[in-house]
Amino acid sequence: MHVKAKKMAFSGILLALTEVFIALGSILETSTLFLLAAASYFVGIVFREFGRSTGGAFYLAGVLLGVFLSPNKFYVLTYAGMGLYIFASEISWQFLGGWNQKEGAGTDVNFIRKKQKIFLGMKYAIFNLMFLPAVCFLQEFIFGKKLPGGILAGILFAGQFGLFVYDCAYEYVQRELWGKIRGRFTW
Repeated sequence: MHVKAKKMAFSGILLALTEVFIALGSILETSTLFLLAAASYFVGIVFREFGRSTGGAFYLAGVLLGVFLSPNKFYVLTYAGMGLYIFASEISWQFLGGWNQKEGAGTDVNFIRKKQKIFLGMKYAIFNLMFLPAVCFLQEFIFGKKLPGGILAGILFAGQFGLFVYDCAYEYVQRELWGKIRGRFTW
């Protein structure tokens, strides 16, 4: 089988799983965030395996198919935000990887720690560029009413904690789960 055909077939299977997870999120209400997070992790897998352009095409295809196939369009919007975060953080990591070559720093421990802190800051900036305007300006759409200041502050704090959990889970999936499975595929 031709290499590009294998990549397309594998991406198609992951896209089908993405749509199944989005649709299941509408059916299994107690597991909605888990299923949408799992669907968005496929964006990162395709990005890391096949590159930025294929990852971007996969993300757009997932959102468009979700709009047409999903019974709950709000969940597609949530998937779109989660997938966009994964896509943007992967681009940030690529940018910082190239930064290592430009600076000629090699494997200096202080440089690596500095790079990890910058990457963490970039991820929180990406998240907050999406999360803060959504919560602050779309309160009536998301929550059905304008929220009091204390509750709004609690939601903003909970979002930061939620990002931490989501990001740790994503790194675990990439490192442990996908890391063990990917050796079985040949591109």
